[in-house]
Amino acid sequence: MALFADLVAVEPAPGGFTADIDRTWSVGRKVHGGALLAVLASAGRAAYLADGGEAGVEPVVISAEYLGAPDPGTVDLRTEVIKRGRTTSVVNVRAVQGDRTYVQAAVTLARRDTGDERYAETTPLDGMPATPPSDALAWDPEHPAAKVFKVGRVAEVRYDPATLPVLHGKTGAAETRGWVRLREEPVSALFALLATDISLPVVANIGPIGWAPTLTLTAAVRREPVPGWLRFRASAPVVGQQWFEEDHLLVDEAGRVVASSRQLAMVPAADPGPTA
Repeated sequence: MALFADLVAVEPAPGGFTADIDRTWSVGRKVHGGALLAVLASAGRAAYLADGGEAGVEPVVISAEYLGAPDPGTVDLRTEVIKRGRTTSVVNVRAVQGDRTYVQAAVTLARRDTGDERYAETTPLDGMPATPPSDALAWDPEHPAAKVFKVGRVAEVRYDPATLPVLHGKTGAAETRGWVRLREEPVSALFALLATDISLPVVANIGPIGWAPTLTLTAAVRREPVPGWLRFRASAPVVGQQWFEEDHLLVDEAGRVVASSRQLAMVPAADPGPTA
């Protein structure tokens, strides 16, 4: 079984680092966007430390532009430390295969939040149990969708079935809710970054179903999650004829917001896109 620790274990190379991305971290033939986000953040942290950065400073925000979808395998990570500050630092990272840049990102590093929040609004996740109930839908290796969504072989994903009317041939809100954790490893802030892109495209509930290419994705990881499940909610406040914005919110078993993201993506076309 592929491990998340291996995914984010970048190695020094001329101009930056390299990562070896196993086929498990893919959707269809292409690398999962959230997995790329975690790899880019790991490279940004490694570049900061190699430049003399302080221990304990971690990726807190990553803003990525997806220029294409790389294949699993070796990815070159070209890094440049843009800012070294007392509060925040910034590293630019490009994911390259061959002569093509597939993703470019800015990784902001700082010390993550700890302790109680000064203020927190209620969210739809507050009413969910901290761990998945017995009727939660398991998106596991035996599920037919696992042939395309291979990440489910490494991460346990459970959906609230009430948020997937598409499975019963019905339509509903552009929203999903569920739970996610790694099968063999503890969750971490870097995994939370991956999980800010864990849901199937929420536009599936209103049609059509298929590949929804991400153009840009900005994610923030506020704190280290406590051990256990992460609850997630993915929603699209507006779905146009061609574009939609999808938001993810993740809460740990302690009930604290760990990470959030917003991405701009394309509404799936009739062609379902890359397949296994």
